[in-house]
Amino acid sequence: MQFSENWLRTWVNPAISSEKIIELFTALGHELDDCTAVADKFNTVLVGEVLAVNPHPDADKLRVCSVKVPPLETPLQIVCGASNVRVGLKVAVAMVGAELKGGEIKIKRSRLRGIESEGMLCSADELGLNDNSNGILELPDDAPLGVDLCDYLGLDDKSIRLDLTPNRGDCLSIQGLARELAIASAEVFASPLTKPTIKTQEQATPKVFIDDALSCGRYVGRLISSVDNSVDTPLWLKERLRRSGIRSLTPVVDITHYVMLELGQPLHAFDADKVEGNIHVRKAKSGETLELLDGRTIILEVSSVVIADDRTVLALAGIMGGVDSAVQSTTTNIFLESAYFTPQALAGQARRYALHTDSAHRFERAVDWQLQAVALDRATELVLAICGTQAKAAPRIEVTSIAALPVESKITLRKNRIARILGITLDNARVEAILRGLGMSVEPAEESWCVTVPSFRADVLAEIDLIEELARVVGYEQIPHHYPQQSLMPKTDNEEQQQIAQLSSSLMARDYQELITYSFVDKKKEAGLFPDRTLLSLRNPISADLAVMRTSLWQGLLQAAQYNQNRQQDRIRFFEIGKAYRVGADRVCPIHEEMRVAGVIAGQRWPLQWGFNAQKVDFFDIKGDVEAVLQQFKLLEQCIFKMEKSASLHPKQGVAVVHQESGQKIGELGALHPSLVAEWDLNGPIFVFELTLSALTLATFPKFATLSKYPAIRRDLAFTVSKDIGYERIKSVIRTQKAPFDVIDVRLFDVYEGQGVAFGHKSIAVAMLLQHSERTLVDDEVNDWMAKVVNALATELSAVLRN
Repeated sequence: MQFSENWLRTWVNPAISSEKIIELFTALGHELDDCTAVADKFNTVLVGEVLAVNPHPDADKLRVCSVKVPPLETPLQIVCGASNVRVGLKVAVAMVGAELKGGEIKIKRSRLRGIESEGMLCSADELGLNDNSNGILELPDDAPLGVDLCDYLGLDDKSIRLDLTPNRGDCLSIQGLARELAIASAEVFASPLTKPTIKTQEQATPKVFIDDALSCGRYVGRLISSVDNSVDTPLWLKERLRRSGIRSLTPVVDITHYVMLELGQPLHAFDADKVEGNIHVRKAKSGETLELLDGRTIILEVSSVVIADDRTVLALAGIMGGVDSAVQSTTTNIFLESAYFTPQALAGQARRYALHTDSAHRFERAVDWQLQAVALDRATELVLAICGTQAKAAPRIEVTSIAALPVESKITLRKNRIARILGITLDNARVEAILRGLGMSVEPAEESWCVTVPSFRADVLAEIDLIEELARVVGYEQIPHHYPQQSLMPKTDNEEQQQIAQLSSSLMARDYQELITYSFVDKKKEAGLFPDRTLLSLRNPISADLAVMRTSLWQGLLQAAQYNQNRQQDRIRFFEIGKAYRVGADRVCPIHEEMRVAGVIAGQRWPLQWGFNAQKVDFFDIKGDVEAVLQQFKLLEQCIFKMEKSASLHPKQGVAVVHQESGQKIGELGALHPSLVAEWDLNGPIFVFELTLSALTLATFPKFATLSKYPAIRRDLAFTVSKDIGYERIKSVIRTQKAPFDVIDVRLFDVYEGQGVAFGHKSIAVAMLLQHSERTLVDDEVNDWMAKVVNALATELSAVLRN
């Protein structure tokens, strides 16, 4: 919230410095974001009047002006090149000796193309009032001559910007901030505004219908005819808007902005001549479009609340108006809108259309639901005063929907609860004074108070909120420190926490770095990685690129990899342990969350060194890392790596990790698909893996077995099979052949393709380590089992034994 300190002081003016005001706001929980002067430093700039304008004899674009500047009796001769200089204009005159822009510009008596100039007529830009001025600054006709411009415009002022928390929508106005400052500085809050007396005339006014009863609680409107919107907005109003960070447009639009800043109620003005029939507050219909004031045309979603007439949509309710009904300088009849839209109806709607407006910012945080008529009357008063004497106001229209209006809240505040939470005892009178100073009604009881929460404090919902208000005003620094005195028992980690810790340590030992990324991810990128998955969209996303819940940890890891590669960090070894989310068929619990571990590697296998030649990581690096994890949890022998087609992975370098006994897929790994590498603009190849943490519980509990004291026997087999058959299938066939002894290990030790091997085939050599726990093996039983293995390989895989 940006505002002018001088404007705030018209509401409450404690005898304290600007720094103290900022300090009080900070203590109340409103952090300072910025504090700047409202204009550059300058001196000796006075209000003058142009008496005569003559052409320069030697320059077509210059004018020789005669300017009256009291207390000087003789008018000054000043050469000026501004196109808007004219007789009778009140101007800002920098006298000889004046310094502008903090001393960067010094005004001297000079000659311009042979004509003496005794000063300068200043533009808003030269005074630091505007960065984009056109011509010299035009002052109001009633500006007093000879007065110091700094005093006249009140430029001894600061523009303060506070970073408000989302729950304090009531502070998004001068009125709300004044209430806060009053309670903090022990001043009495009293609004300087008086109830306006508005003479109304019956006119043909549109009727208002709230068709969406749950989105709009109150809609107040008024037709004002014969408005002159071509006049200049008064300088005092322009200045207050400028110092609050809002650019002046036309008088009617400026007035709606001014009232929003003053009272906190967003308003909108329609060109009444462009409204056909009646006004409806409703949900958008499928396929409807709206051209917004910023020039963009949007396709409206059916969840969006709109303001429409009998023919078309006029505005995106509470966010932005449309071009077709916009107020222009030529507009003569306007319809002013002041409404209460529920925060639930507008939450996330602006971001859905990539918008952020002051109006939506306030409605999302809840405006005062009893303020609409007050704000409309205030705006009407200003329109009638500024936009011509012929303007006529119709009676106010007000329509309510009880279903969308909040209910007045009464909260019981217990005295002993205050002491228990804050650790201090507050005097009853102090408690009541604070709550009443915050605008609350207080009814004392024997051991408590019944507190009625005002309509502008939507954030106060329970007793603890009232206690927080007391703590804010009393001052957190006044609450003494009490260290807890309690016997603590050591807490042991549960099995899942131990597994996560072990897993994290294991991967870090393999030179991985752990990351934590957002659970919210980009919808388009997630759909690109997993086109066959149903995505879980957020109702109120932080931003358009964080609109869905992640179904995998890969997107966050790939973004981190991309970020690092863009900064010349080519060696990537990242992992993350976190939750992924998916939509299930269970109606009772349709959303499932699952703990997973995922990793990404790219670049060089080792850091730069002299002992090894530089080598890029490959598929077997990531596979080895996954095997190490599985081995740590005694799962490696129970799992197989199975080739599987995946939209995310390379068609020849992507495998699923499958638990053999249960047949459950517990993860996948491989090279990122080349099309995705190009789409993400990554330096490939990129290798990724992901495992389900719950799969770690599938491991069988280790059992003690006596070590055999008898010798083991190694037998080797060499055979040819089709190139399409993976080693895991071969190993599985061997392992499934029952033996009267233990098959300690099966290990691949040679793969060959080329001369002597048929086209489309490969030669595989496998070593098998055999042992019995109670006796020495004999050749016959080993040979019988080897024959079974050879026969099974030939039958199931068409393997041919090599001689």
